[in-house]
Formats: sequence, C-alpha cells, structure tokens
Amino acid sequence: MASDVVRGPDGKRRCRWGDSDDRYRAYHDTEWGRPVLDEQGLYERLCLELLQSGLSWALILRKRDGLREAFAGFDPDAVVGLDVKRLLKDERVIRNRAKLEAIVKNANATLAMRDETPLSELIWSFRRRNRRAPRNYGEMVSFTPESKELAKELKRRGFAFVGPTTVYSTLQAVGVVNDHLAGCFVRAEVEAARVRAFT
Repeated sequence: MASDVVRGPDGKRRCRWGDSDDRYRAYHDTEWGRPVLDEQGLYERLCLELLQSGLSWALILRKRDGLREAFAGFDPDAVVGLDVKRLLKDERVIRNRAKLEAIVKNANATLAMRDETPLSELIWSFRRRNRRAPRNYGEMVSFTPESKELAKELKRRGFAFVGPTTVYSTLQAVGVVNDHLAGCFVRAEVEAARVRAFT
C-alpha cells in the first residue's frame, strides 16, 4: 500500500497529492494551509473552491491566472459590477452560470459584512486549537460540524454555493484548519505561521 506522505524529487517528504506535478507541488508547499487573513484573499479562495466543485483542482490551478484577470483580482468591490452574461462568453473562466452568479452574489455579501462582522473575522472565528495531525487520507474528512455551521451562517448572510464541503475546503486552503499530514514537511511551517498570525 502506497504511503500518503511521499519523498519528492527535492528529497522533501510531503502529502502525496502535493507531489503530483510542479503546479500541485508549488501550491502545496507555498500556499495550501498557510494563513490568509485579508478579505480579498479569503474571497478568492472561497471562489476558487466553489469553482472547483465537481471538477479537478488541476483545472483550477491551470486557469487561475485567467480567473484572476476575469474577476479583477477577486476584488469584491470590482466583482459586484461584473456581468454574468459576458463572463459566460469568457474562455478564461469556468463557464457555469450558477457558479458565476454565486461569485457575484458572494462579492455583494462580502461587502455587506464589512460594517458588522467582516469576512475575515467570521471565517477565523472557526479556528480550533490542538487538533491532531491526520496521519493518512483515511483520517481526513470532507466536512466538519464547524464547516456545516459556517456554511449555514454564510448562507444566512447571502452567500451562495457554500455547502459544508466547499466551506471545509476553504478552511483547509486558508489555514483555519491545518490538514497537512503528519510527516509532511509543510505541516510544521503552517502551524508556526498560524501561531504567528494570532500572537
């Protein structure tokens, strides 16, 4: 049985999914799980995760530069004015009407939260301490009670396409959850960054 932590061509041990190609390796090593605290960064990750739903992450990584161009760098202030009909003709994006409408709707919801509970404050309120490192993919989950609760709260605030699984993937991506496997060299770096972010 293959190990879920593998030694890459650089000699470093990392989560197996993060060693499949150069794009995955760069994303795994430098982004996934590292704390994202700013509104625009969080909004982008939420958009990318909802776009990925039902598709491969490799496709999202390949299209990411084009997505950033099409969505004005995922600046919520700019996204609220985008025309979904025009986006549906744009080859840079995932041309799924429901997902594109959700991205625009979620930009509006993000702006509406600023004066009360900003997106960053809401998402990071679901941070939990002392969570044991998963040792293999069998110990990973696709959603948690916290992601179900956050999904419900986001929907209450006007967000769309934010089910518990999409929300949990977002929590993993932005560092609210550190799901790098035990034995992956990035795990300790992510934990240290999470501590620094809140001290």
